[in-house]
Amino acid sequence: MPHLIIEYTANLKEETDIPGLLKKVNDSLLSHSAIIPIGGLRTRAIELNDYRIADGTEDDAFVHATLKLGGGRTEEDKKVLCDDLFATIKEHFADLYDKRYLALSLELHEFTNPTYKQNNIHARYKK
Repeated sequence: MPHLIIEYTANLKEETDIPGLLKKVNDSLLSHSAIIPIGGLRTRAIELNDYRIADGTEDDAFVHATLKLGGGRTEEDKKVLCDDLFATIKEHFADLYDKRYLALSLELHEFTNPTYKQNNIHARYKK
């Protein structure tokens, strides 16, 4: 943990740099090293081929990011983290947002129940 999952409509694939977006959002999260463990971070994008937006009459598009975190961070830390992350997403899509119909969103999901995980990647960063 944390995991960032970005869903985007297929009609954006040719208009934006998804690998570049992944690097930017990953870097944004890692800039909060006090609350984001590098060895636990997973960032991925999922292209959506089947979707319908609004009434379906336009070539609308959307990008929705879900940040999943384990518990234990303060409300202030989560707000700063999400504000920075959403600013990064908006900046990446700023030019495209001015040219086409596009909805951007970010949600935070904080686990309240225990999670089950096994990860030896953390050890590499503790050396």
